[in-house]
Amino acid sequence: MIVTTAQLFKHAYGKYAIGAYNINNAEQAMGLFKGCISSKAPFIIQISKGARKYTDKKMLEAIIRSADEIFPEAIFAVHLDHGDEETCYDCINSGFYSSVMIDASHDPFAKNVEITKRVVEAAHKKGLSVEAELGMLGGVEEDIKVEEGHACLTDPAEAQEFVKQTGCDSLACAIGTSHGAFKFKGKQSLHFDVLKKIQDRLPNFPLVMHGSSSVPKDEVDRINAAGGQIKDSMGVDVNEYLPAAKLGVTKINIDTDGRLVWTRVHREFFRDKPAEFDFRPPGKIFIEEYAKFIASRNVLLGSAGQLDDLRKSLGK
Repeated sequence: MIVTTAQLFKHAYGKYAIGAYNINNAEQAMGLFKGCISSKAPFIIQISKGARKYTDKKMLEAIIRSADEIFPEAIFAVHLDHGDEETCYDCINSGFYSSVMIDASHDPFAKNVEITKRVVEAAHKKGLSVEAELGMLGGVEEDIKVEEGHACLTDPAEAQEFVKQTGCDSLACAIGTSHGAFKFKGKQSLHFDVLKKIQDRLPNFPLVMHGSSSVPKDEVDRINAAGGQIKDSMGVDVNEYLPAAKLGVTKINIDTDGRLVWTRVHREFFRDKPAEFDFRPPGKIFIEEYAKFIASRNVLLGSAGQLDDLRKSLGK
């Protein structure tokens, strides 16, 4: 069942965070749904601009519709990740998405407000939720690249004014996370002091953490042992997910970790079976491995076991 992120956030706020997972193909979709059903967790399917171009946006929509039929007990939102204004309007008018993210964080504050406000007005007319972003995360994700020196944390006072002026439903904040697999140098940690100041100014307002993959060392080590060359990678401490949720973070984006699982499964499979050429056997392994990974992350987010209570709160 597809719902808006606003409906999910209302149930989650202050208690747990919803996992937001990007998908690009059928195997990821099947693993995601299986993992969330086994852990009884609501979730958010994220589709990026890159994913919409990978095959065709209609192909991904069809995969998600099919998964919704295969797993009727699932409760989730379909969300555009890092959309520009044009893509947001396309998703809003498609009748399929329940949530969009307008990312004008690279623009000056006034321009960001102007663009976000237009998208909010268009989305709310159709009953969709809107996520916006203030502050800039470092790192690389598809066509987004921000050098470390240009990354900047979200200013709490600006966050309060931004929400007031735009009417957005949730806000992605820069609080120390970073896109990609190479997030930190040394001991990484979220800026909980900044997060607390934002929550104090925006009580009961849903906040979002982007770039929150943990980049598990065992996955990286296994990839490298199977011929990979991923060096000096480091991610977010998973033990900081729940403390962040208690401070108003209701959505936590996890994408890179899923790509690492995919890479590890396929590198090991073809290393161990060099004569194999059928992509379905490793695909089946990935679905099950990804499902286990998703379930494990839902436990850490606190969303595991919340499905039945959420369904009651929605009257479904």
